[in-house]
Amino acid sequence: MSATATTARTEPLTPVTGRWIALFAAAWLGVWMAQLTPIQLLLPAQIQTELRTAYWVDNVLWFGVVSGIAGLCAIVAYPLTGALSDRTASRFGRRRPWVAGGALLFAAALFALGLQTTMTGIAVFWALSLTGFCVLTAALTAMISDQVPVGQRGYVSGWMSAPQAIGIILGLALVTILGLGTLGGYGLAAAALIVLVAPFLLVVPDPRHRARGLPPLTPRRIVAELWISPKAHPDFGWTLLSRVLVNLGNALGTGLLLYFLEFGLHDRNAENDLIPLVFVYMVFVIAASLALGRVSDRLERRKLFVFVASVVQAVAALLLAAFPSMPTAYVGGALLGIGYGCFLAVDQALATQVLPDPETRGKDLGIMNIAWAIPQAFGPLLGGIVVFWLGGFTGLFVLAGLAALGGAFAVARVRSVA
Repeated sequence: MSATATTARTEPLTPVTGRWIALFAAAWLGVWMAQLTPIQLLLPAQIQTELRTAYWVDNVLWFGVVSGIAGLCAIVAYPLTGALSDRTASRFGRRRPWVAGGALLFAAALFALGLQTTMTGIAVFWALSLTGFCVLTAALTAMISDQVPVGQRGYVSGWMSAPQAIGIILGLALVTILGLGTLGGYGLAAAALIVLVAPFLLVVPDPRHRARGLPPLTPRRIVAELWISPKAHPDFGWTLLSRVLVNLGNALGTGLLLYFLEFGLHDRNAENDLIPLVFVYMVFVIAASLALGRVSDRLERRKLFVFVASVVQAVAALLLAAFPSMPTAYVGGALLGIGYGCFLAVDQALATQVLPDPETRGKDLGIMNIAWAIPQAFGPLLGGIVVFWLGGFTGLFVLAGLAALGGAFAVARVRSVA
């Protein structure tokens, strides 16, 4: 496999192998299937079934409330998992115990979610599901900094991003084609998660490490470590802000996609039409994340790629605001796929290069991951409020475009990385 650092302060130099990357990509495919199939189809349909309301905006708002509650859990789970894994010295390694625990919690909560018939139950178990997702992905992303050399991080991060698109379409297609109900759909997502994460967990080494110089993790220390001064570490701050804004734009543009088709375009076949639309998005995300992530490695450039990717996403959202139709949705999906695929791969590599302290990679990337998860969680709630106030989806896509543009200008302020 790959050679890894003997201490946290030593940057990895030996390239990871193709086998390492393949197992890493498979793990992320399971993660994305388990998270995005519920967000795009199962969770909104379950909420709609439970509410039994004729007013569609109620469905949008409640979906947003449930996502927002789960987002509060992510604020705690990401940095706490990162900080704990930085200090973990088990014989199984620093990150691997957290990968295993997060996967098991995520899968069990998804299966339990499929059994829920009340809004309270749905909210509780989706929050637990997202907590498991955060624990699992906090450890996985920290392993990029632990084991992948800087010159490979764009390419490897592309293999974290590309499975996102595959996971969406594969999950939606299996649930729809097999005619799975709520429990069957969640059960499929949970099973795929365990099956696809297990090989990476069992095969990829994670050397035992004893953190040096890290104080015990007390409640006061947790709060103190959550704050990273943007004045002392401006590039970390600008990268964090850019990630918040771009991911918010993406969440606003895609989080209510099923509702947009059904109620914005009055598509009577919305659930089936969602699949080809997501397929277009998927193709361009895969192509952009893998190709442009590698190009950024070769050119040793990160900031320019993230800037252009953010602008392309803004253009996609503003097109949908100006010309809402199925043909525009396909064009917008392609542009969004190009922009977001490039952003996911290169921004993840950029994030690993602006961390304040190599000794606390897990915790610092956990904070970065808040900027990844929170917009996805609160985006539907914010989007639902915008749709409710404005009575339609135009304002939603305008806001998505403005958020992406804000992210582009934020990343332009980064100075230490080209």
